[in-house]
Amino acid sequence: MKSILRITALLSLPLLLSLPTPARAASVDENLPDAQALMQLELRAQQANPRDQCFLYTELVHVMTEMAGKQMLDGDVDQASATLKKVNAYAQLIHMDLASNTKRLKNAELLMHHTSYRLSEYLHKASSEDRDTLNATLKQLDQVHDELLAQVFKH
Repeated sequence: MKSILRITALLSLPLLLSLPTPARAASVDENLPDAQALMQLELRAQQANPRDQCFLYTELVHVMTEMAGKQMLDGDVDQASATLKKVNAYAQLIHMDLASNTKRLKNAELLMHHTSYRLSEYLHKASSEDRDTLNATLKQLDQVHDELLAQVFKH
């Protein structure tokens, strides 16, 4: 029994190390892709096998949420709003039953949880006129996260 617990702890260590620490979670991700890399990620998600699309779209939602946060903090509200509209569109694709037959479901759920958390941080820093868009996006991401979580426990 002890060896099983030890193995489980060792296997979960990389996951625990990859989770954001409060210091890292408080700042915008500095490794944001350029426009070319973002287009490649979008294309990769669109052309992927349906079993891979959920995770790839979740990854895209995460990256674009980070970009929207940076744009908002830089004062580029119009661009942040446009990016959040894309986040909503990709979240809707995840919502439309992509999660029912997918690989890396737990990874997608964890990433969506982190993305929702980051967006709620941006919400607290946002001006009052930006909060409606952020709230709508956060509500949708929370709904997608709940659906992913339900799928994780279903399997």
